[in-house]
Amino acid sequence: MMLCTGVALSAAVGFAAPVSAHHGWADYEDAQFDLTGTLATAVSLAGPHATAQIRAGDELWDIVFAPSPRTARAGLTEDAVPVGDIVTASGHRHRDPGTLEIKAERLTWDGKVFDVYPDRN
Repeated sequence: MMLCTGVALSAAVGFAAPVSAHHGWADYEDAQFDLTGTLATAVSLAGPHATAQIRAGDELWDIVFAPSPRTARAGLTEDAVPVGDIVTASGHRHRDPGTLEIKAERLTWDGKVFDVYPDRN
């Protein structure tokens, strides 16, 4: 009986871990936040959420977009915006002021808007 409980507990913990790693909205402020700067890294679709970095002044910000397939469907692919160009990320800043991170709903570049969360407008 003890072995069955241990196996069940191990299975439950194993299934719970990926859920806690998901980027939800709870870690981000409610207020809208816009950041304009230079695209420092190309958009990456490699992880569960698309990412990029923006340099604004002497700060390097991490930008977290929608899940990678959704971001790509919005037209924001790895080669859509040239590194070094000026962009604006619009979304919500991380609640920890020491964390330079935005959960972005859209990215604007050269008049083009990549709306990765159109249902949140």
